[in-house]
Amino acid sequence: MNESLKGVLAMIAACAIWGLSSLYYKLLEQVPPLEVLSHRTLWSALFFGIVLAFQGRLGQVPALLGGRRVLLVTLAALCISANWFMFILSIQIGHAMQASLGYYIFPLVAVVLGIVAFGERPNAAQAVAVTLALLAVVVLTWGLGVTPWISLTIAVTFGFYGLLKKRLDAGPVVSVTAEVLVLSPIALVWLAGLQIGAWPGQPPAHFTLSDPRTAALLALSGILTGGPLVLFSYAARRVNMATVGLIQYVNPTLQFLIATFIFAEPFTPWHLAAFALIWAALVIYSVATVARDRAVRRASTRLSTSGISPT
Repeated sequence: MNESLKGVLAMIAACAIWGLSSLYYKLLEQVPPLEVLSHRTLWSALFFGIVLAFQGRLGQVPALLGGRRVLLVTLAALCISANWFMFILSIQIGHAMQASLGYYIFPLVAVVLGIVAFGERPNAAQAVAVTLALLAVVVLTWGLGVTPWISLTIAVTFGFYGLLKKRLDAGPVVSVTAEVLVLSPIALVWLAGLQIGAWPGQPPAHFTLSDPRTAALLALSGILTGGPLVLFSYAARRVNMATVGLIQYVNPTLQFLIATFIFAEPFTPWHLAAFALIWAALVIYSVATVARDRAVRRASTRLSTSGISPT
């Protein structure tokens, strides 16, 4: 098995785990989302620390927690924390379909952020795709009478997270370890407060006062979070970005199928119209991305065979 195929399989596995994770968090619907998020943060920190220690890269983390880079790490941590919280909340309140829509919209939000933050000029395909995505949100808002805030929050927080990660210039596992370490003190304070009943209106801590099954599920959230990221990091070094972008749609597609056929969430004609627009936008966006990637590779091949360096 060549390295490229290994990368594709790792990418499919990562996206499949992300896509199926809604089933996992549904099992924790009796636990308040902030408590689930706190456990996810702490157990992820432990998991990533073990992975980096095994790889001999744990020493790279402190460099991200000092100087001016700590501000970027903190902002990225807040973005991914908000993203995780909204995803967990969407599952618990019966809006998993909105979560899937958010992850479908994300690549198109990334295009807009690229225009605003880096002055990138969208090509015609990107402009059409973004317009269709905007139209999908308008259609859903008009038809249901409610703005899909969960979808928009998930897409925007993940978009800003990607933007900040580009500026961090660090490996995904190292940077996310720094991020969860920044969040860990807050998570510890929240869980400690639950344990001693310090937060008015909040139920007792579920990890120590609930059944062993719930405690195990909370602890395993670290592996569920970290495992796919390790697979993604492995795949990204072996697969071109156009392929990575296409395979990533496995995640929201599985979320959509679970929301529709397992969670039996309502799928109205307005949902159909909105998702049809989003799927059309992603087809246009993906075809253009693959074509551009092939053109770049052909140009690079011509230059290398002619003895000219592409750089």
